[in-house]
This record gives sequence, C-alpha cells and structure tokens, in this order.
Amino acid sequence: MPAASPALKPENTSGKIVYIDHLKVVLTVLVILHHAFITYGAPGDWYYNEKTTIKGAIIGMTLFVSVNQAFFMGFFFFLSALFVPTSYDKKGAAKFVTDRLVRLGIPLVFYSLVLSPFLSYMTYTIEHPAITYAQYLGGFDGWINFGVLWFVLALLLFNLLYVLFRLFADDRGVAKPLPTVGRVIAFAAVVGLFSYVARIFFPVGWSLKPFGFQLGHFAQYIAMFILGIIASRSKWIANADYRTGKTMFYIVLGLVLIGFPLFVIVRQMVGYPVQYYSVGGHWPMLWYAVWEQLLGFCMVTTLLCIGKKRWNNPSPIWATLSRSTFAVYIFHPLILIGLSVLLHSWAIDPALKLLVVGPGAVIGSFLLGMLLVKVPLVNRVV
Repeated sequence: MPAASPALKPENTSGKIVYIDHLKVVLTVLVILHHAFITYGAPGDWYYNEKTTIKGAIIGMTLFVSVNQAFFMGFFFFLSALFVPTSYDKKGAAKFVTDRLVRLGIPLVFYSLVLSPFLSYMTYTIEHPAITYAQYLGGFDGWINFGVLWFVLALLLFNLLYVLFRLFADDRGVAKPLPTVGRVIAFAAVVGLFSYVARIFFPVGWSLKPFGFQLGHFAQYIAMFILGIIASRSKWIANADYRTGKTMFYIVLGLVLIGFPLFVIVRQMVGYPVQYYSVGGHWPMLWYAVWEQLLGFCMVTTLLCIGKKRWNNPSPIWATLSRSTFAVYIFHPLILIGLSVLLHSWAIDPALKLLVVGPGAVIGSFLLGMLLVKVPLVNRVV
C-alpha cells in the first residue's frame, strides 16, 4: 500500500491525478479479496485455509489470484515510487529517511510484535478453544513475522536504496519518452525472462524468512519501482494516452480469456504436472513467467491510461476511502481472519462462505481503517 500522502503529486506532473487515489482503493480491495480467495480455494499461503473441493470454483479462484498476482503488488510499487522523487527533493536525505522510518518502520514493528501473534492465536483457537492468549504467548516463538507487511519492508528498503543513489547522483534531469505499446511488451517479456531465471533458484511460493519476500516475484517489483521514479521525472502520468490504454485493454483480454485457458488445455494434452508452471525450470515455467509479466505490465498501462480519462473526477467518498488505504492494508488480516474463524463451523461449502466473507472483509476493513485515521498520533503513521 503506498505510504505516500494522497496530497503529494509526482514531480513535473500536470493536471489532476485523483484517479491515482481511486486506483489505490481498487487495489486495496483486490488485496483483501485475494487473501479471501486463497482462504477458500485458490492456491497460496495464508494464516487460515478452508479449501473448497468444487473444481469449477477452484479454477475460477485460481484465475482471479493469477491475474491479481500478475500486476497488483507491482502496481503498488509503481504508485509508491511516483511520490518518492518529489518527497526527497522537498525534504532532503535526512528528513526523507526519518519520515520513511516513521511511516513504514513503526507499522512493521507493530505488526510483527503485536498484530501477527494475535492473528496466529485466532486460528489456533479453532482447535484449542480453551487456551488463553497469555498461555498462547507463553509458547509463541514467531516474533519476527511481517506477514502482509513484507511489502512495506521491501518499500522501505527500496526507498533507502534510492536515498543512497541520490547521494551519488542527481536524477532531476532524467526524462525518458513515454513508452510505446511495443516497448512495454518487449520490456515485459524481458522482465518475464528475469523472473523465470529467479524462479529456478527461488520457486513461486518460496519466501525468504523472516521477511516474507517471495523473490520469484521481485524482478517485477524492482522494475516497477524504478519505472515509477522515471515516470515521475518524465511526466508519463500527465502524458498517458487513452488510445494506448484501449489497445492494452484488448491485449489484456486476450491474455486472460485465451492465454489462461491455454495453460489448462496444453497441460491436459501434454500431461505434465501443474507444478511445472512454478518450479523446476521447465519450459512451462518460462511460458507462465513471460505471460504473467505481459499481463502485468499491460494491465498497469491499461489502468493508468484509461483511468486518467474515465476515473479522474474528485469524489469525497473516494477521497475518504483512499485516505484509509494504508490502515486497511495493515489491518485487513484481522477482519478477514476474524470472519473466517467466526464462520468456520458454518456447515456450507467454503466457496459459498467466500461470497459472505469476501465482501464482509472488504467492508469491515475499510470501516476499521476509516476509524483509525481519525485517531490522534495513529493518523500520523497511517
């Protein structure tokens, strides 16, 4: 979740960019639903799982999380980086670092030492309802666990690396032309190749403990953060073209509606394990890595270009929701896991529970987030 203030604007960007705040809200909703889908059937790791066995539901959930994974966290890094150069120029190195340590470091400590143990306790009580929280903490040994805040930790590291870069170089004169559709696709394919190589050593699903970094996805995250800085300096947002967005939209449709089913069809025809898409260095893993990055970069371009024209109208409701997105990102596991645990004994298929828990987690998380940003001192961090 971008920790930059909604009031900040990328340097050299003209016109309103309120749609960036709107996109933050949409992406935050996708994060919550992503984890809800993993809870009830999609592949992935989460605090609590209750998987459906309905094949059609599993395929649908897998498609949802696959499309999400292709772009949403990388997009967060891009949006966060948009505000980094301006903030650094205004504050200088020392104040910039201090601000980032407060805005990003405090949530990391809070999540690891306070929120994460309680989340684990919530799931533990399903099979051990009589144990108290104090008793649970007596045997708890997972104190360094950043959970969903792996993103915040990575963002903090990227910001510090930017500070180090600025100590030796000045990027204020950097100006790159707006990428064409062809260049975006070519660059995405290259990132796909890097992702493939990374996944040979760091398979999808493997994370660097205790930081939670899934290094198999970091080629995109690093690229998106760097592109966000370049975009800020080069007026890419101001010059985003609607026609480019429409072209990219059709490419996205093709990649999803044709590209994704091909993974299922070809695997059935050839007969290789589904794991070949994520581990082992096999050719299906290369195919999937390139497809994922093509989808991710085309999706981001689509949202930026179309959003500038279609979603750039100020709205008090959207502004309120956007102001709470960082708090929502931090605390949404509390609401989602709480609802999942509360309904764990409900005797219906998990796929149907998703229809209740997913929307409930979104609504509950934003209500909590909107309350937290009104709390003095807390609102200086979130």
